[in-house]
Amino acid sequence: MQVDVVIIGAGIQGAGVAQAAAAAGYKVLVLEKTAAAAGTSSQSSKLIHGGLRYLESAQFSLVRESLQERALLLQLAPDLVKLRDLHIPVYRHSKRRPFMIGAGLCLYRLLSGFDSNTRFNRLDRNQWSHLEGLQERHLLQVFRYTEAQTDDAALTRAVLNSACSFATEVHIPATFTGAEISPSHCQVRYHSAGREQQVQAQVLVNCAGPWAPQVNALITPQPNLPAVDLVQGAHLLLPPLLQQAFYLESPTDGRAVFALPWQGQLLLGTTETLHQGAPEEARCLPEEMHYLLNVLTHYFPHLNPSPEDAKTLAGLRVLPQQGKDAFNRPREVMICTDNESQPRVLTVMGGKLTTYRATAERVMTRLSASLPERKAHASTRTLELTWPE
Repeated sequence: MQVDVVIIGAGIQGAGVAQAAAAAGYKVLVLEKTAAAAGTSSQSSKLIHGGLRYLESAQFSLVRESLQERALLLQLAPDLVKLRDLHIPVYRHSKRRPFMIGAGLCLYRLLSGFDSNTRFNRLDRNQWSHLEGLQERHLLQVFRYTEAQTDDAALTRAVLNSACSFATEVHIPATFTGAEISPSHCQVRYHSAGREQQVQAQVLVNCAGPWAPQVNALITPQPNLPAVDLVQGAHLLLPPLLQQAFYLESPTDGRAVFALPWQGQLLLGTTETLHQGAPEEARCLPEEMHYLLNVLTHYFPHLNPSPEDAKTLAGLRVLPQQGKDAFNRPREVMICTDNESQPRVLTVMGGKLTTYRATAERVMTRLSASLPERKAHASTRTLELTWPE
């Protein structure tokens, strides 16, 4: 069997690269060991957003790209990506003062090119009582702005479904067992349908997320990858305690925590905890549950959620290994190749749900020198995404 591109992993990054490659006319094989969006791509905050908080760490290009991609996804996937108002309360004790939030929202709007969906306003004091019991003591200001929400797993499946409408084959379950790389091609081995199989490809793309280093270790010769940390983001799914969405500042460390109605429940998250074990061992820790519930009851003291009522989610971010705390580390995607001029192996690590399509475009540009010319079928900038049946 021969294909142009083999992709390891069917999370949002793998699905995005498969769609981009197939739309460009290439024959694609996706290998996934469990299920589409089985890992981090189903454990996110369910937001298609510009990353307002990344302005604090001066990641302006990431915010600009995210806002552009959000605008595009609102057009391409209207059944999957929908606008939602978020409220940002600012108190006397808040780390970020009202002028900082206002300036950040103005910059957000500027970076979007003054997209109408980045308009914001300050709520009048007489509107505060309509915010579902939000603590009003020492409350200085409430900002309201707009983000977009999605079902992350359904979006991933829709992108993969789009790839399969062209020349893409998906093998699930399939376990990657190794690859030998030569200057002319990749010989890829995997286990599927009860037997060992092989496929020859022009390029191999590692989109295994937290498992990317393990996949990389099975490639000969082994490409170099930067040192990374796995940082856990935990969420709680609670009964529908709130009907409005809030962007809250943790009273203990100043981190951003979202409280979002989602599919008849309240999604509360996220955390940033260094994960030391195997990726499949990611679990919401008791201290993370306490942290998130403390944020919620600090701002909504009338609520008394029980830990027993909470379902938990835990996904792993792949971040560059640095001395900085996780909150301030760069969130730009890491794209690494075995050869800059004519890569045969490319690894995608990190990145955002919102920017998967732009990441896939970048991947295809990096791989262009190693792929034959093909007649493109479509552009991912115009391919509509529909909810898979």
